[in-house]
Amino acid sequence: MESGRHAELETYIADKLKHARRASRALVVASTSLKNEALQQMAEALWDGREEILAANQQDVRASEMAGQPPSRIDRLMLDEHRIRQMMDGLVQVAQLDDPVGERLDAILHPNGMRIEKVRVPMGVIAMIYESRPNVTVDAVGLCIKTGNAAVLRGGREALRSNIALVRALHQGLEASGVPSEAIQFVERVERESVDLLITAVGLVDLVIPRGGSGLIERVVRHAQVPVIETGVGNCHVYVDTAADLAKAREIITNAKTQRPSVCNAAETLLVHKSVAGAWLPEIVPHLAQLGVQVRGCEQSLAILQDAGCRNVLAATDEDWSTEYLDLVLAVKVVDSLDAAIEHITEYGTLHSEVIVTESEEAAVDFLSRVDAAVVYHNASSRFTDGFEFGFGAEIGISTQKLHARGPMGLREMTSYKYIVRGDGQVRG
Repeated sequence: MESGRHAELETYIADKLKHARRASRALVVASTSLKNEALQQMAEALWDGREEILAANQQDVRASEMAGQPPSRIDRLMLDEHRIRQMMDGLVQVAQLDDPVGERLDAILHPNGMRIEKVRVPMGVIAMIYESRPNVTVDAVGLCIKTGNAAVLRGGREALRSNIALVRALHQGLEASGVPSEAIQFVERVERESVDLLITAVGLVDLVIPRGGSGLIERVVRHAQVPVIETGVGNCHVYVDTAADLAKAREIITNAKTQRPSVCNAAETLLVHKSVAGAWLPEIVPHLAQLGVQVRGCEQSLAILQDAGCRNVLAATDEDWSTEYLDLVLAVKVVDSLDAAIEHITEYGTLHSEVIVTESEEAAVDFLSRVDAAVVYHNASSRFTDGFEFGFGAEIGISTQKLHARGPMGLREMTSYKYIVRGDGQVRG
């Protein structure tokens, strides 16, 4: 980027961040009732502005279709009245949740009489950097406002019109409630340099949360100079154990793969114990194929399926085991044991969500204790890794790291804490 344009972009980003910082100071002292009113007003404003939002989204969808984006990417981008209702419901649910700000986490009475309290406080200014899902705009804003944080949003080029329309409605909701509209800052500039400026804004940004593909997340983690929470790529596995109820396994893998394949908690690999693979794979693979799933199998699974007359299965490559497809594609591998399944997950998993299907309590406990992931499941679909499903209201992302948040990030993960000390003239000798 030429120096003049870069300087202009620097000024643009700095102004956004300074406005956000100013709003964050006002939000620190905002009452719970005021924040809840803002959430309710924003939900109503989304519905009032739905025609403008949907018209803008249709333009984004058409542009992505003309650019040859796959159906899974289009699905992540597309809005309709039902999805707007879901965003509204998320805001309303967040309003109904307890406000974590001000919560007392601990209390200590010092021997000299001082009272020491550990209390939840807002982070300050949170920058969200994300790609094609416009619902992230609303989810992030809702959680930030409830927790007293200002939100700086930098969405992807493909959803730019949708996000502008959504933010316009959200600003109207804030203004109606009396919360400063500066609390939401949307970066309309989509140059890569705008991301670089956000993630290096020491003193203006308190936390960066990237949501998107591996390229975006790796870039932010590698180059950020401000704190980052890594929301991870979801190379999620379903392991069908030797003691599995195969009817349950059928329902779980069908849901985990096909209910919404374009999201990070969808299953990408099916691991099947060798003792059940011969009978079950020729049943489950045609079933999945009828739902549009393309299977890429290991050598052993290919042999089983070809012997059973299943011809539309491709041979898996090493790359398939580490790929987050975000599409109706599933890698299938036959494993010799529970240990082998865990070893495969350890090598190729992304610390997101992992599933075991088994009626053996011993196998379940072994899997749940040994598999390192943000969420591990016994006899349930990975699709439940979601803040709304966990009762957090909307989520701002699913963290695959261990500090300071892990798994679906709700209200408490949007806060820090400070110590408040009350004395009566004590001095240290």
